[in-house]
Amino acid sequence: MNRFSLLASLVVALVSIGPAIAADPAAVQHSIAKATAFLVSSQADDGSFAADIGPAMTGLVLTALVRSGTPPDAPVVQRGLAALLAFRQSDGGIYAAGSPVANYETSIAMLALAACNTDGGLDTEVAAAGAFVKKLQWDEGEGRDEADASFGGAGYGHHSRPDLSNTAFMVEALQSIGTSENDPAIQRALVFISRTQNLPGPHNPLPYAAKNPDGGFYYTPANGGESQAGLTDNGGLRSYASMTYAGLKSMIFAGVGKDDPRVAAAVAWLRKHYTFEENPGMGQAGLYYYFHTASKALAVLGENSFIDAEGTPHAWRDELTAAILARQSEDGSWVNANERWMEHRPELVTSYALLALANCRP
Repeated sequence: MNRFSLLASLVVALVSIGPAIAADPAAVQHSIAKATAFLVSSQADDGSFAADIGPAMTGLVLTALVRSGTPPDAPVVQRGLAALLAFRQSDGGIYAAGSPVANYETSIAMLALAACNTDGGLDTEVAAAGAFVKKLQWDEGEGRDEADASFGGAGYGHHSRPDLSNTAFMVEALQSIGTSENDPAIQRALVFISRTQNLPGPHNPLPYAAKNPDGGFYYTPANGGESQAGLTDNGGLRSYASMTYAGLKSMIFAGVGKDDPRVAAAVAWLRKHYTFEENPGMGQAGLYYYFHTASKALAVLGENSFIDAEGTPHAWRDELTAAILARQSEDGSWVNANERWMEHRPELVTSYALLALANCRP
């Protein structure tokens, strides 16, 4: 075992028996450098990353590289941007021709463009992509008024069934390019997001929350409702952590304050299920998506210490950093042994891990 692996193992051991020690900046930087080298080595000759599954992977890798310290003008980023923009369509979207996941691909591309647009040179592409994803949102244009369970949401592609994960990506993408929290698209999204929370009340008139009123979030209230975590004994939609963090950060981006009952209920649920050993409600499935989403939500929540339901304060940045560093492979990548949601792909998981480490910076 090398010095870095030994340090990471020690940190995780300390986390398991008490509050985390402060993350060692040198160990974190070493981890980021190894991950960066791995991603650079996996870039294809045309500048793309894992192009077999579309442009979203290239966008995600670029966002992870830049947010974790790679300069936007670095050759790996500029080549990646060229590959990503090669997918720009006449409608402003950035997706593979005929793609069934055009909203997802464009939202991820927007995050990359926003991270790289330091001089305003990408303003035209950014504005067009933002207008494109707004058009895909479920609203009156699709004959859906606010009473409909799909209203305000976004799905993977051209008006596919909306879900919280894709809606959260869309909201963060719009926020990243400077869209106001009061923008109609974000406020419409807030209607949908509020209805993916197991919290009965004026913001959620749908019947699902009353069956499991625990304050957490699930996947979608559309098409009869669905939770990736399954159903409660009485037919309610189970809450799970990755969606609860996704709902929390999206509400904050939409201007919902900490004293709002929706935010308070989400935070209370997360206090009861605080851990970085698994994705609560899903086990090891989607673990790195969970790390990425939790880190972003906790960062925008603005609490340096997160207090669990037992009253124990947690230095969440240090604890999450330790959990991530301990799982890194010798080649600098991360891979989830649970393959659900493509987390067997090292480019995807390594990008999630780098983004989480970037969000863990004070």
